Amino acid sequence: MKTLFLLLIALAWTLPAWAHVSEQGFVLLLPTKLYIAGGVAAVALTVILLGFVSADTSTGLFRHIRLFQTTNAERLRVFTSLLSFVFLLVLLYAGFEGSRDPLSNPLPLFIWTLWWIGFVTLQGLLGDLWRWVNPWTGLHALMSSVLQTAHRKLPEALGQWPGIILFILIMIFALADLAPDDPDRLAGFIIGYFVFTLIGMLLFGAESWLSRCECFTMLLRNYAMLAPFKIVKTAGQSALHVGIPAWRAYQRGVKGRLRGSTHSHSFSAAVFVLIMLGSGSFDGLNETFWWLGKMGINPLEFPGRSAIVGETVLGLLAANVLLVIIFSACIAIGMRWVKQLKTVSQVSFKQAFSVLAIGILPIAFAYHVAHFLTAFMVNVQYAIAAASDPLHSGADYLDLGTFYVTTGFFNTHHTVEIIWLFQAGTVVLGHLLSVLLTHSLAVKLWGSGRAAVVSQIPLAVFMIFYTFLGLWLLASPRGA
Repeated sequence: MKTLFLLLIALAWTLPAWAHVSEQGFVLLLPTKLYIAGGVAAVALTVILLGFVSADTSTGLFRHIRLFQTTNAERLRVFTSLLSFVFLLVLLYAGFEGSRDPLSNPLPLFIWTLWWIGFVTLQGLLGDLWRWVNPWTGLHALMSSVLQTAHRKLPEALGQWPGIILFILIMIFALADLAPDDPDRLAGFIIGYFVFTLIGMLLFGAESWLSRCECFTMLLRNYAMLAPFKIVKTAGQSALHVGIPAWRAYQRGVKGRLRGSTHSHSFSAAVFVLIMLGSGSFDGLNETFWWLGKMGINPLEFPGRSAIVGETVLGLLAANVLLVIIFSACIAIGMRWVKQLKTVSQVSFKQAFSVLAIGILPIAFAYHVAHFLTAFMVNVQYAIAAASDPLHSGADYLDLGTFYVTTGFFNTHHTVEIIWLFQAGTVVLGHLLSVLLTHSLAVKLWGSGRAAVVSQIPLAVFMIFYTFLGLWLLASPRGA
């Protein structure tokens, strides 16, 4: 059997998005074809079985229950946000005054490893932690109480398009910039982005700007809807509710169905979900031997980023546009088939697109977790060392003594197999949850289990293919 290889070479990118800090090589000597085939078969079988599940059963999966009442601690959010802001200032100081090596400076290590990989994962598992540590909200509250200026109103027609454009621009910088790994450069970017966001919040209001223009808040709120936990406020009381993962995403989809196509934010919010998936997928694709070969580059003699800036930008844009087109085509074909069923209610394309795109969230999150797992396992060790000596002055605040970063878990068959099984299992589980969520949303959308099954056939084929793509990206040889 042909063996597939995985070479993870970490790139030092400056953004809290799709960034690797450590240089590492990893060869995956496993029969990944068997695992990929099994994962694809599991998703395909789930799609088939849903055809025999009643509409009430599928939608009933996403019920939630109240566990216990909680205290209302919303007033603490200003305090915790200010603490986060102060901590960010400390990191920025370390970025300017610490080591020039991104593996020793705590700023890039914290942003890329502990925040973008670790924190984003916790956000999807535990709920909206970002609302407590968002570094803008506390400072904005203080400044607003002093300035007391009237907020302007963002045009409703803009929807979330400002945040989408900003996210794509940040991704272009992250993937195509020539030297984004310098701590000075990263600190300067963060300051510029922080001030830009704060000004937007002061002009247009915190919630309006964060929910429609601040792309990382938009992304984190999307992932928070996948968590099984949520503090729900009713009648002035707060209680912790729990349900199957993505029950909140299901609720959002149901609300989108009730709003119909009149809600101006729904369509752009759906496009943003697809951009999250498309950008993450291209982040994995642009390092593969296959992609480099398409550009005529020997992956073992990679000439550097400066040689492929244009190709990277065009590839990122093309990947996102292609994903939106394919997803739209699947929706349109499914709707055309449903129209032949005269007994079901008909919906508009915009409404179907806006609701069903929410079902893609588990796929995007699962690939994020699986893709960055090995980078996190290495980089978190560098982060611990940097925390012990943040200014690279020889200090040892954590009393680590002589500390060595290890990659020994990549050198034995047993540990490598565990890592790959976790990655592959995460991707497959994400796709299975996506299939269940999308089918349940389709039932609510058309009001019929049969119509939901018919409408989901093209989308099911898409998800099965994307399962293969996600596993192939994890197992493909990398050379950039």
